[in-house]
Amino acid sequence: MDKFRIDSHKLLYHVKRTSDWLDGKNVYPIYMEVSPSGACNHRCTYCGLDYMEYQHRFIDTQIYKERATELAALGLKSIMFAGEGEPFLHKDISEIIKHTKESGIDVAVTSNGVLFGSKMIGQTLDAITWIKISINAATPKTYADIHRTDEKDFDRVIENITEAVKYRNGHGLRSTIGMQMILLPENRHEAVALARIGRDIGADYLVIKSYSQHLKSITTQYKDFSYEDQMGLKEELDKLSTDDFNVIFRENAMSKLSTESKEKGRGYSHCLALPFWSYIDAGGGVWGCSAYLGDERFLFGNINENTFEEIWTGEKRMECMEFVNTELDVSECRTNCRMDEVNRYLWELKNPASHVNFI
Repeated sequence: MDKFRIDSHKLLYHVKRTSDWLDGKNVYPIYMEVSPSGACNHRCTYCGLDYMEYQHRFIDTQIYKERATELAALGLKSIMFAGEGEPFLHKDISEIIKHTKESGIDVAVTSNGVLFGSKMIGQTLDAITWIKISINAATPKTYADIHRTDEKDFDRVIENITEAVKYRNGHGLRSTIGMQMILLPENRHEAVALARIGRDIGADYLVIKSYSQHLKSITTQYKDFSYEDQMGLKEELDKLSTDDFNVIFRENAMSKLSTESKEKGRGYSHCLALPFWSYIDAGGGVWGCSAYLGDERFLFGNINENTFEEIWTGEKRMECMEFVNTELDVSECRTNCRMDEVNRYLWELKNPASHVNFI
C-alpha cells in the first residue's frame, strides 16, 4: 500500500492552485527542492548529479531564511532539502530546517543519513514532516561498493535510523522515517533483506525505485538495466509489509522504462508542471527544472540578488516558460522525471477525453 502516493502524485489535493493555473493566472510553487550543500560525503555509483562535481558551496543561511519567510507568504507549502550534495553537511542545517518549519512550510529531507546522528536528530526531527534515507544495500560490503564509502557507514546509518525512530516515538512526534533503495544489478539480491532490516528497526517504509538516466550525468553504466526482469520482486517484498511498515515497490515508475511504454510515449506533448514547483541550488540559483541544472535556459535568477517574487515574475522565467511551452521536446527529457505524474494529470485536465461529464 502506497499511502503516501510516492509512486503517483499529490497535486489533486491542491484544487484552488490548479484551478487558478487553468484560468491562466500566475501561481507560485506548492513544492520546492533546496540544495543546502553542493558537497557530498559519498560518491554513489548511480549519482545523477555527478556532473555538478560536488562543489564545496553552501546556501547562505541568512538570505535563505529571508526567502523562506517570503515563500511562505507567497503560498509555498513544502520544501525538500536534498540536491547536489548531502544536506546535513551544511553547518547551519538545523537552523535552516527549524526556520523553514516556523515560517509555516512543511519540511522534508532526503539524505544518506551518515550525519543524522543523535545530536542532529534532537535538533531537527520535531520540525521534519518526513525524512528519507538513501541506503542502497543490506550488507556493509555492497553498501560501500555502491555508495563508494567506508563499510562502517552502513552500520552508522542503521544506528541513526534506529535512534531516530526511538526519539520520534519517545517524544510523541509524527515525523515519518523512510528508507530508499535504487534497484541496481549489484543490490537486487539484497532488496528483501533490506526490507526486513527496515521493518525490524521501526522504519515506516522502504521505497524500491528504478534508476533513471540523467541527461547530463557522467554515469551511464545503468542506462540499459532492464526493470522488466525485476517485477517478480514485488510479490516477495509485499509479504514484508505490515500495519506499521510498507514496502513501496515503484512498479508504475518502472513500467515506464519498458520498451513498450517508451514506444507509446509519455502521454503529454508539453511540460505543464513547472509553475507548481522550483529548485534552488547551493549557490542560490533558482531553476525551473532540476533535470536541466546547468542549462542557462532554465535558470530564473538567484536569491542572493533578488527576492523570490522578483525572480518568479521576472523576464528570465517568462522566457523559460515560453521556451517550454513552444519549443521543448519532452521526448528528450529525463524519463521518469519528478514531475512526470503531475504532467500526465495536468495534460488530462487541459485535454479531457470524451464523456467526462458522465462521472
